[in-house]
Amino acid sequence: MESSEMTKNRLSLKKISVAMIGIFLVCIGVAFNNNTGLGNDPVGIIYDGLRSFFHIPIVQLGFVSNFINIALIVVLLLIGRHYVNIGTFMYLIPYGLFITIGSHLYPVLFQSNAIGVRLLGGLTGITLYYIGISLFVAADIGVDPFNGFMLTIRDKTGWSIRRSKITFDVVLMTSGFLLGGKFGLITIVTALTTGPTIQALGTWIQKHILFERES
Repeated sequence: MESSEMTKNRLSLKKISVAMIGIFLVCIGVAFNNNTGLGNDPVGIIYDGLRSFFHIPIVQLGFVSNFINIALIVVLLLIGRHYVNIGTFMYLIPYGLFITIGSHLYPVLFQSNAIGVRLLGGLTGITLYYIGISLFVAADIGVDPFNGFMLTIRDKTGWSIRRSKITFDVVLMTSGFLLGGKFGLITIVTALTTGPTIQALGTWIQKHILFERES
């Protein structure tokens, strides 16, 4: 009974809506960052690396992201099944489409390749990325495939979340860079500031948008 009640509360329409808006903003942010040529966030650099390695056009970054996320979910079903939930599939289903929208939207909004315009595009991308992740995390309806994989590593190794996250991000950034993904200013900024920014924004969203109090 208690489990049913928790599930019902967790899957409220408001939380699902907030999570979906968050996913949309994350995807637009990832696409904008990739289009600036100034680097990608630690997850986006893997998408960009595989895209570059297989010589796939930049506007098809969404296709690459879907392929990677599906592969991660398959792995999670084998080694970390309990981290696969509605949040995981909500991330998967529209993710590629949303990134494709962002990839087409960026050149419409930022038509010049001047460094000032690219920096503005990067600032916009990072901001959307932070807000999007914060909304998804605050909705608390599950984890995305990458965080599910990171938490599985934590479970298997007994490491702390901090150590697991840092190690996972370093592996992602190194692998993405070696595959040809753009490593740059955006990569460094997001790697250093995502954690504390998401914690602060997520807490604010829970209090002022979802109207939840800390238990």
